[in-house]
Amino acid sequence: MKSFKNRLVYITGGSSGIGYAAAEAFLKEGASVLLIARDQGKLEKAGKSLLISTGRDSDSIATASVDISEFKRVTEVLEDRMNSIGIPDILINGAGMAYPDYFDRIPHEIFVKTININLIGTWNVISVVVPRMKERGGHLVNISSVEGYVGTFGYAAYSASKFGIIGFSEVLKGELKPYSIDVSVLCPPDTDTPQLKEEDRTKPPETRAISGNVKIMQPGEVAAYLLKGIRRRKFMILPGFMNKITYIIKRMAPWLVFMIMDGDIKRVQKDKHKE
Repeated sequence: MKSFKNRLVYITGGSSGIGYAAAEAFLKEGASVLLIARDQGKLEKAGKSLLISTGRDSDSIATASVDISEFKRVTEVLEDRMNSIGIPDILINGAGMAYPDYFDRIPHEIFVKTININLIGTWNVISVVVPRMKERGGHLVNISSVEGYVGTFGYAAYSASKFGIIGFSEVLKGELKPYSIDVSVLCPPDTDTPQLKEEDRTKPPETRAISGNVKIMQPGEVAAYLLKGIRRRKFMILPGFMNKITYIIKRMAPWLVFMIMDGDIKRVQKDKHKE
């Protein structure tokens, strides 16, 4: 898929952050988008903003308000959209949430909610949309995270869900190949989004120390890597040089990654004991 002109792209989590930036990038290249999110007000605001920033007409942007963790509602809404605006050429699953804290401080309902939105929600959307995509092929992108291949202190719920997305995507890669559907996993590092600001409210100091080793990326930068990865039909899309290095080291010498993180954790905990 070298050109995105006249392509139809469905994006969950499309009202803000990486999803919004991806929508903007696709629109600028001539694609049409369906923004999918829970908050209708944010969707409408995002749609108007995209019309201004891209100079496209209103026919190029559609919205769908739905909680992706609710399978019945996802089925109703997305079947309706596929019948009215068309089956997507590209499906991007970007909706998600994170609540970092010490494992035993994460409420049970938050852990369940994280899994339901990040992992089960992704499955819900795919189970409705991909069977229709099989008719003509396309590209599926599931957004995971660095925490999806490195279990990171403070991210018990989030890492569990994002590791699951990578495993799920590896399965889909093989199952969907006969239908000419490429599968990719986008694993961004910390990105300057509303979600990251929300995470800072509960993030333990050990997690802050580990996160401080990597430069925060902008959503537009991540979106550029996303489109480039789709064009190259890459399975793992890893924005940023340090992200790529971390992924390689984690596969080849995982002990080194854990040694570095353990050093950050011990330093923070030592300082806490001094207090």
